[in-house]
Amino acid sequence: MAINMRLDNLKCVNTNIDIDEYLKYCNEVKRTMPNPDWLGDFTKEDLIYLLNNCTKIWMFYHTNEFVCSMMTIPSTEESLNSLTLTNYKPTEVIDYGPMFVHPKYRGNSLQYQMLQYLDNYYKDNTTYAVVTIHPNNTYSINNIIKDDFTLLTSKVFTRGLRNVYIKKL
Repeated sequence: MAINMRLDNLKCVNTNIDIDEYLKYCNEVKRTMPNPDWLGDFTKEDLIYLLNNCTKIWMFYHTNEFVCSMMTIPSTEESLNSLTLTNYKPTEVIDYGPMFVHPKYRGNSLQYQMLQYLDNYYKDNTTYAVVTIHPNNTYSINNIIKDDFTLLTSKVFTRGLRNVYIKKL
């Protein structure tokens, strides 16, 4: 049920992320998804490592109720190679990691709003954004294409087949 929610009207927490809370909300969202493997799995240890290595997580709330979250992961030589981006430098590419919306707030274009937020956040600091999406996840693919990402390739990763999309910021 859409309730006309705007990301810029929500409370944003993007420092001192409570990893247990993040994982709780991620798992709640996954339980409502027809294909929960599309969101992927991070352990608490994975998240601690990532956050200690310049990964950013944003969590958005309406009053005290969780609405949605997004993550960015800085690129490394290894990650660029795995994405078939061997002609790019890690400082040129930011990975728009998992984005998820609580089921109560789906239908408000929040994923697209999060993409726009990230585009604006990174446009002065990096050159390209990259995302990976399961080829059957048409909702996310439609948002990515609407945000001017281009399909680069499809690859099989540990968590399965994913399309790799890129855009110039």
